[in-house]
Amino acid sequence: MTEKTASIHWEGRGKKGLGQISLESGALAKYPYGFASRFGDDRRGSNPEEILGAAHAACFTMAFSFACDKAGFATAVVDTQARVRLTPQGDGFTIDRIALALKAEVPGMGETQFQEMAQAAKRNCPLSKALASVPEISLVATLLPSG
Repeated sequence: MTEKTASIHWEGRGKKGLGQISLESGALAKYPYGFASRFGDDRRGSNPEEILGAAHAACFTMAFSFACDKAGFATAVVDTQARVRLTPQGDGFTIDRIALALKAEVPGMGETQFQEMAQAAKRNCPLSKALASVPEISLVATLLPSG
């Protein structure tokens, strides 16, 4: 078993408050976030949705690569993007869609097997399972030519 830690420090009230995100690994240390970086156009900070998207894309990518390896295929290149949509719901907000886009070069793998393995990785990665309450998690998978 493994357990990882993320920490948040917040100061101030609501929309005027500012937070800092820190990860146990040190990959993020006191990284800023707040209302403007979540709902506005402030690009100096992060937000929970892009961090969730990064985590989901990373988990899915590893699950896909590990599944390919188990099936005897070495992934040469795997790129995944996750788009997380936050929409108003009642007095609050909800994440109603995560759109994954996979582009991968897997020498020797055919299109049908590629699509099957990509869909299985989406279903079986731990973050997909944890996010099962999201109404829509889609995947567009593109097999790139080898070489």
